[in-house]
Amino acid sequence: MAALPPVILLVGPTASGKTALAFELAARFPCDIVSVDSAQVFRDMDIGTAKPDAATLARYPHRLIDLITPEQRYSAAQFRADALREMESISAAGRIPLLVGGTMLYVKALREGLAELPQADAALRAQIDAEAAAQGWPALHAELARLDPDTAARLKSTDAQRIQRALEVLRLTGRRLGSFFAEQAAHTLPFNMLNIALVPSDRSVLHARIGERFAAMLAAGLVEEVKGLRKKYTLDAGLPSMRCVGYRQVWEMLEGSLPAKELRERGIYATRQFAKRQLTWLRAMEGLAIVDPLDSRASTTVIAAVEEHLA
Repeated sequence: MAALPPVILLVGPTASGKTALAFELAARFPCDIVSVDSAQVFRDMDIGTAKPDAATLARYPHRLIDLITPEQRYSAAQFRADALREMESISAAGRIPLLVGGTMLYVKALREGLAELPQADAALRAQIDAEAAAQGWPALHAELARLDPDTAARLKSTDAQRIQRALEVLRLTGRRLGSFFAEQAAHTLPFNMLNIALVPSDRSVLHARIGERFAAMLAAGLVEEVKGLRKKYTLDAGLPSMRCVGYRQVWEMLEGSLPAKELRERGIYATRQFAKRQLTWLRAMEGLAIVDPLDSRASTTVIAAVEEHLA
């Protein structure tokens, strides 16, 4: 591992202090920051994504932000390809990639690779749905058990969505799902990665920070930002950009389905739920060095870990 180029990954829930710590590391070590944030890829979405301002970006340039318009979509597979390209470029320049963010699906895709499953086939799915309507999902689960017993053993006989997908893959490719995931497991990273996760020890402090942060976003003009996006682009509520936390709630308010007086509390609640999901992802990930950002020694602990990693 020591012969591989070093990389630092800094992850954590929203409002856990990732950005400030990343800037401290970038000021101390020869690091270039790579964003791991599915909201910051959108251009003109600055306030609600907590994107650094122009002066900060001039001092600490970020890669993989402002990639697409809010009308477009960006996948975990695209992120992995783009991140690997940026990591290789940074390493080739003799510097250290510092990946920072809280989009856990991106983190998982980067660290573990992605199973290259075939795209959905609408006609085949309709055929499987018709078979299920006639025979019942338990019967299709029994068919799956004959053809792909390992996958069937992990699924309930009523899990329609997953049974359908497993049968679809089988009929399209003749291969079991497990064979694709075995290939995924072989996608090792050509880097020596230090994985640091900021996990606050006191959830109430994190909730308070989230509340302050969303209130600050509203004060900074989040509603006006969304109004501007609606004028500039052709958007709808189903786009990934408008499903981002904060933007979804403002959209609902502008559409009249959310009273303006409830926007602040609804946005804070949605952000807290988002942070809860991020922490659930982190608990399931292996190989993370857990640091409590509420500990006064957190910065010192992370700096020491980075120094050891780079030694």
